[in-house]
Amino acid sequence: PGSVSAAFQEYLQHLGLQDFPCGLGSWNKSRLNARRSSRARPVGLEEAVPPGEETPEALLELLRDQHSPWALPPDCSPQDRLLRELAVLAPELLQGSRIFQVFKSLRILDKGVEEVDEGVLQFQQLEELILSANRISRVPSAHLPRTLKVLELCYNAVGDLQDLCAQPPPKLQHLGLGHNRLCGPSQGKHLTVDFWPNLVSLDLSFNNLTDLPGLVSQLSTLQNLHILLLQGNPLALTPTYRGFLVDSLPKLSILDDIHIWPEERQHFHGLARQPELIRSEARVVVSIGEMKGLPNPEAFQQLEVGSEGPVITYSYFVTYEF
Repeated sequence: PGSVSAAFQEYLQHLGLQDFPCGLGSWNKSRLNARRSSRARPVGLEEAVPPGEETPEALLELLRDQHSPWALPPDCSPQDRLLRELAVLAPELLQGSRIFQVFKSLRILDKGVEEVDEGVLQFQQLEELILSANRISRVPSAHLPRTLKVLELCYNAVGDLQDLCAQPPPKLQHLGLGHNRLCGPSQGKHLTVDFWPNLVSLDLSFNNLTDLPGLVSQLSTLQNLHILLLQGNPLALTPTYRGFLVDSLPKLSILDDIHIWPEERQHFHGLARQPELIRSEARVVVSIGEMKGLPNPEAFQQLEVGSEGPVITYSYFVTYEF
């Protein structure tokens, strides 16, 4: 599927929410008809059922018994199980467009999604949207529900934040952009309080960000930011990287998955006022301890002068990728 909406429909089809033992059918029609005719009757597990129908308990057992042909695989998510059980107890809630109101969290991982389409706006109660390991390069903020609190986009192909910041969800608390294609100093201007007033956690790890002072000046406006990941960027190679961040962002609690203790903050006190220590270059020393499987040149016998025997030449090279 190319879009989030298409991947969601494929996900629903996989769950089989409209098929036995879920959904509406001959196996539960009298119970559901009785519920419609008497609003005062509480929703519950009724005892007497007509011949040919099943009790809710029996239908749920078909979902929960690991030996049942209708059971979900053991590694399925808790959300999958809840949806299937809801499709037994109250299938009318999952009919038509009403199903979009049920979701507060939506996880679509590694499904080849390329587009965050306008259909995502149908999830009017959505608070968490996880789209990791797809092929998304552009995220139009106009297609994101305003209720979002968590947006995770790690392992995609996002190279620019302009579309995402045009009209971002105002309540967003976590933004995950690790392992994408963000580069250059221009991205820092999109990471300020003007766009993300409630951001608590930000993952920018493993991109190609290089301007540490410029990025820090923008992040310092995020008054609620407590968790930050920047490891894997070229700027993390600078000698004073961690100390400069710790001293520049006093409200930060965790940097690159490592807690910031008061002793460390005291140790780096004043470093933020010494920008001359931030160098634009870094030195990497690579030591090769041992190499196996290469022929020893000394073992080759020297050819006699004038010999017409074949000459075999071996050449080797090592490539370093940063």
